[in-house]
Amino acid sequence: MYRKAVNYLRGQAVVEITSSAPERVVNLCAAHGIPFWDVDWRTERCFRVTTTLPGLRRLREVTADTDADIRLLRKTGAPELWRRCRRRYVLLAAALVLPLLLALGSAFIWDFAVSGNDTVPTEEILQALERCGVRVGTRGVGLDQDDLRNRVLPLLPDVVYLAVNVRGCTAHVQVVERTRPPHLYRDSDVQNVVAARDGLITKIEALDGVTCVQVGDTVQAGQVLLGGVADSPRGCRYMRAHGRIRARTWYCWTVPVPLDVCEKTGEEGAVTRVAVDIGRQRIKLYAGGSVLPVDCDKITEYRGLRLPFGLRLPVTLAVEKTVTHTVYDGRRAEDDARAEGQRQLLAQLRQTIGEDGAILQTDVSARRQGAYLMVTLRAECEEQIGVDAPLTITSDTGR
Repeated sequence: MYRKAVNYLRGQAVVEITSSAPERVVNLCAAHGIPFWDVDWRTERCFRVTTTLPGLRRLREVTADTDADIRLLRKTGAPELWRRCRRRYVLLAAALVLPLLLALGSAFIWDFAVSGNDTVPTEEILQALERCGVRVGTRGVGLDQDDLRNRVLPLLPDVVYLAVNVRGCTAHVQVVERTRPPHLYRDSDVQNVVAARDGLITKIEALDGVTCVQVGDTVQAGQVLLGGVADSPRGCRYMRAHGRIRARTWYCWTVPVPLDVCEKTGEEGAVTRVAVDIGRQRIKLYAGGSVLPVDCDKITEYRGLRLPFGLRLPVTLAVEKTVTHTVYDGRRAEDDARAEGQRQLLAQLRQTIGEDGAILQTDVSARRQGAYLMVTLRAECEEQIGVDAPLTITSDTGR
């Protein structure tokens, strides 16, 4: 690495040497101390070699009395870069200003990286930091960790520890979430477990309470499945009924799907607009406002700028592509409308029965009604239908 850096600063050249006695050229380089490396033999009389710029001048001098033909292929390194850019004053000015901007920009926060949060959303943590004065563009040097923690933690009840470590332009937020104990119920918290909907009982998992139904019974919505009141020799005993009751359930839903739809043609015109986001400020590189015309779609792509060694710059390139379409009234095929209605009904059914529910059997039918296709779903499922129903104890009845 050190040798490569020295060669880059001194400048280096790749040359191709053709001679009837190439070994004589190699011996001359060794005798006069001309450095060379990366020897690549092209033929028996031709080879390529890399040397320094001073070594190239010396090589031409020592081979002047021989039949060696030295052809320069390319030059690289700092001297060659300076030769190309010495009359380009804008590039020179940018080379002088860029390190200054990097030095100044590294003292501020331009990006956040949150870790350790599983239940608390990242947006909530960033909003709490912003309310306490830590946002994009805030000076990152000299943050008082204790003061910041004392102001942020009351805003995040599910977080017990928070630290903000600034490295470069990125603020690394480390979070430790609160581990809450299980909820303890009071003796006065009494309840029943009732049926959420009609069904046929298939399994009962009673953890507490009086079982009021058996497997194979048909129940209706609101019927008590596990009771929170039991008879005892001393009167009524109250408890918190708790358990899981699984049952077979049946659904019959209908959804109207319109057959007349608005369809779009292909892209008629695409307009690309570019803007630059510096921190929280946007600089528009296009004329006109941001109001979109009718019947068009907009796709925005954000490209963050980073230096080759990974440093995130506070500059984001926003590329907006606006595509205009022609909308016309069309007619959808009944098969497509039926498939669309079936997708909607199945999605609603899965959301209703939950993750632990199972769809046992489905049947889909459709009928035409005016400009709509009425899609009907009949389904048989197995799910947990027990829901908690709190009891209110009164002094008159004891219940």
